[in-house]
Amino acid sequence: MIGLLLGTLRTATPLLFAALGGMFSERGGVVNIALEGILLVGAFAAAAAAYYSGSPWLGVAAAVVAGVGLAALHALVSLRFRVDQIVSGVALNMLALGATEFLMWIFFGSGSNSPRLGSPGLPATAGRLLVELPPLTLLALLAVPASSWLLFRSRFGLRLRAVGEHPEAADSLGLPVHRLQFYGVLLSGALAGAGGAFLSLNAHYFVKNMSAGRGFIALAALIFGKWRPGGILGATLLFGFAESLQGHLDLPWLPVRFMQLLPYLLTMVALVGVIGRCRGPAAVGRLFVKD
Repeated sequence: MIGLLLGTLRTATPLLFAALGGMFSERGGVVNIALEGILLVGAFAAAAAAYYSGSPWLGVAAAVVAGVGLAALHALVSLRFRVDQIVSGVALNMLALGATEFLMWIFFGSGSNSPRLGSPGLPATAGRLLVELPPLTLLALLAVPASSWLLFRSRFGLRLRAVGEHPEAADSLGLPVHRLQFYGVLLSGALAGAGGAFLSLNAHYFVKNMSAGRGFIALAALIFGKWRPGGILGATLLFGFAESLQGHLDLPWLPVRFMQLLPYLLTMVALVGVIGRCRGPAAVGRLFVKD
């Protein structure tokens, strides 16, 4: 059971980072389909920085910077140049896939995978659960109450939610709508970039298309969790449990392919059961144009 719990927490970590990031973006009214690409560029940046610097923590920092950079591009294109947010996100996902494959040849001389990497260590402590949990997993869990405070107890969170619900009313009160949305998207990039760092540093290497749809599962967890940090934590743990179960459930009569599909099937079932019964931010996906 401890092994299953550890596997669940590890698997949920990148999903939790990305979903919390998506929450800040969508609470401000901007759909961030580019979470998948941000996870991917974050994983690559962490691998490259950790490999050449010898410090996995510099890899984490590089992943956050790369995630913020791609998120800034999404915000610029969708808010400044008024490109459809879904189209912008899909285009950035394609850009991330092609760019990381190209950069792999430049940095590692291979189009398939990077050399083996180190991983941030954790000082010895009491109990197997704490000893074996990666530090980024602990940071992801701590990000849940921190995100809740930032979103519901801070001035920035109040203004961001106001912009996501009714940008016209927020603008009439003198709030900088696009600037707040821009900050929300940047925050989503920082968190999703950290999730990408976990992918490569925890696996000790980077491979092509390493995100493997996790950004879209994170979006599903965001909806399933009703755009709230506590709900998002529960949803990502559920998806993480479904994926972790593959290595702990030995049922000879059950096809292996079915177990591999289980997280994605669970995502579809969750969305079918939740969409239509929950309401997201009223202005999400709608471009605000000031008269």
